[in-house]
Amino acid sequence: MQLSINGRWVEADVEPAMPLLWVLRDVLALTGTKYGCGVAACGACTVRVDGQPVRSCVTPVSAVAGRKVVTIEGLGSASSPHPLQAAWIAEQVPQCGYCQSGMLMAAAALLERKPKPTDADIDEAMTNLCRCGTYQRVRAAIRRAAGIKA
Repeated sequence: MQLSINGRWVEADVEPAMPLLWVLRDVLALTGTKYGCGVAACGACTVRVDGQPVRSCVTPVSAVAGRKVVTIEGLGSASSPHPLQAAWIAEQVPQCGYCQSGMLMAAAALLERKPKPTDADIDEAMTNLCRCGTYQRVRAAIRRAAGIKA
């Protein structure tokens, strides 16, 4: 199956029903996307498909064939971080860090859709769960990346 992952076309010899999460992690060795709950409730596995946040643990790989998939590995780099990644660091968002890749992908989709989100927009878009409870820091980082003063 031909897949567009982080701007590159790759071939994956997998069953069409295999969850995208396992294709990313086990077949393509892109381990930044995390397994959390397996039922699309926590958001640790969030990636972007054609710009939209998608829970990859319940998305069959066949559903993304020919579509643009972006994982945390494609969001930015150490030398050129995405504004959200820089804001995440500045606001000291991560504690354990497990949920952060999914949080960042959901936040990136939000800012693409609404470059200057309100707190209500942020609350509506950020349905990812964080066991450490860094929600206020997540909101502050999103506002910082959007250029919104606190």
